[in-house]
Amino acid sequence: MTHPFYALASHNMLRVAAATPPASVGDTRANADATIALAKEADAQGVDLLVFPELNLTSYAIDDLHMQTAQQRATLAAVEAVRAASEGLTPVLLVGAALVRNGRLFNCALAISRGRVLGVVPKTFLPNYREYYEKRWFASGMGLTGLTIDLNGEAVPFGTDLLFEAADRPGFVVHAEICEDYWAPTPPSTAGSLAGALVCCNLSASNIIIGKARERMLLAAAQSARTATAYIYSAAGIGESTTDLAWDGQGFVYELGELLVESERFCRRPELAVADVDLERLTQERLRNGTFSDAARALGHPEQQFRRIRFEHGVAPRDIGLIRDVRRFPFVPNAPEKRDEDCYEAFNIQVEGIAKRLSAAGSGKIVIGVSGGLDSTHALIVAAKAMDRLGKPRTDILGFTMPGFATGEGTKANAWALMNALGITGEEIDIRPGARAMLEEMKHPFGRGEPVYDVTFENVQAGLRTDYLFRLANQRAGMVLGTGDLSELALGWCTYGVGDQMSHYAVNAGVPKTLIQFLIRWCIRTHQYDEATDAVLDAILSQEISPELVPADADTGAMQSTEDAIGPYALNDFFAHYVIRHGLAPSKIAFLAWHAWRNAGAGKWPADFPEDGRVAYDLPTIRHWLERFLHRFFRLSQFKRSAIPNGPKVSAGGALSPRGDWRAPSDGTAKSWLEELAANVPAD
Repeated sequence: MTHPFYALASHNMLRVAAATPPASVGDTRANADATIALAKEADAQGVDLLVFPELNLTSYAIDDLHMQTAQQRATLAAVEAVRAASEGLTPVLLVGAALVRNGRLFNCALAISRGRVLGVVPKTFLPNYREYYEKRWFASGMGLTGLTIDLNGEAVPFGTDLLFEAADRPGFVVHAEICEDYWAPTPPSTAGSLAGALVCCNLSASNIIIGKARERMLLAAAQSARTATAYIYSAAGIGESTTDLAWDGQGFVYELGELLVESERFCRRPELAVADVDLERLTQERLRNGTFSDAARALGHPEQQFRRIRFEHGVAPRDIGLIRDVRRFPFVPNAPEKRDEDCYEAFNIQVEGIAKRLSAAGSGKIVIGVSGGLDSTHALIVAAKAMDRLGKPRTDILGFTMPGFATGEGTKANAWALMNALGITGEEIDIRPGARAMLEEMKHPFGRGEPVYDVTFENVQAGLRTDYLFRLANQRAGMVLGTGDLSELALGWCTYGVGDQMSHYAVNAGVPKTLIQFLIRWCIRTHQYDEATDAVLDAILSQEISPELVPADADTGAMQSTEDAIGPYALNDFFAHYVIRHGLAPSKIAFLAWHAWRNAGAGKWPADFPEDGRVAYDLPTIRHWLERFLHRFFRLSQFKRSAIPNGPKVSAGGALSPRGDWRAPSDGTAKSWLEELAANVPAD
């Protein structure tokens, strides 16, 4: 028996598809057969909702034939054939047909589920310009609500006020609109989404001209983002009449402005563009966006104006995989055509943050501790660019390397090489004598010569470095630039009151470790600095991530490893993204992480990211580190985040400033999150 963890339904996900059947010029029997064939194929793939093109049963470009009784009767026969065939099939079908009601012909979307026509939605906006002439044949459904239509002897709900809701699948709430409705300044799907639909669908017979495919996708991206929905679009394909027009059969699915899947255009074979949409993510997005609620009020509370047509979906939870790209590195830009632009923005947000703070504070100098590690390296190169932009000499950056008891020669050398390459003012302060004296005064065993490397031993070194930096800033009229990053703040992997948690300005506080690694690589690739600097940056990227506070193991020579203690940053940043930005349940985060990381080569990441695809994590490993993350994030770390200094938000993935994205109690508990994880994720 499949464990519920592996089923899409357990994680409030829905498999949807845009169908592109072969069209005809009014052969309704052939259209019904093509519809049924694709419905069966979708059923075999576990599809829950299948969207067909506009008038796919009737045919679209048949002009005055729409007004012929024989054509209308043939359409009713086609509807009945599809209804009967749907009895044993899983997907809810949205099909298009021209139907007569009360002496008028309507261009309609029909929702069909398991042998039942759930309802009929007439098209609201009828194009009657340029190549379009729909008002010659069809009546608008505008204002038609609360009605029924006689369909093959059965009274079926009819009107523009219909939502279709699965009683046994929370969030499976569907709204349908038709072609031109989508191009209107006020698409019906806006009201439908505000009434509660999480999935909006468009049955379209949009003909193709140059540039129109981009326009359709632009509209779907915008509408899915504005309404916090998944938007499924299906346009008529090959086989429609080409008397004056041509058809490309474009189908796609968007979610919150992001393209999930797209069909092959101008394809002569039947197609299904299948994707899994995340209903939980959509719901959480609406909860976070107060404007969504305000819009519902401004529109007169559409939820009071729509009828919900309920049905039993009746699909047992089972493992059908996941048809959805899950990015291993959600904070890192992954679209090649947008990557450089995104990196440019991220880097310059930080640069402008420092520049503005320097100008506002009237401070002439930046004081920064340079360890030779990733975070201080990134903060330093951002500071150097800020000085260039302000027209100030880089020598006004005062970099201090402060070796302690475990500082490696390699990192120390890299720190000096970077300072020299950038042309900043560099100095060295050996903190070991001061740290030893403090430990002696505290009567710590290390002060008596015993090799005790506890948290006190570590934090005496970290604290001394910060003390020096703040006093040096006082002495030299500068401001201390923080180096701690978003990943460390999420995990609480920073010492309270020291440089990775406290500073005058925390330039990296909105940037997670994986993004810092990538931005440094972007700087190298796009030649933001000179060759000497690039060489040092490349060397720093290749180092093990370590706080270098505890001496190397006497037997093995192994250095203190951050990721051995807290887990891989790649996983931790993955967890942080879905907790901070989307608020997903831990079991859902584990499910997504498992699909992204379970196979070597799985997931999506930029080609020049330092991850070659050979890394994989099994579910027990993911569960272990997620449990550790949740404990640290919700139980141990908030008091540190509540006291962080100013710093710029960089990523849409979220930030942890108590003045911005994240407000939480410092004395909270992780109990609910840990219990949810334990109850719903297999231990092995």
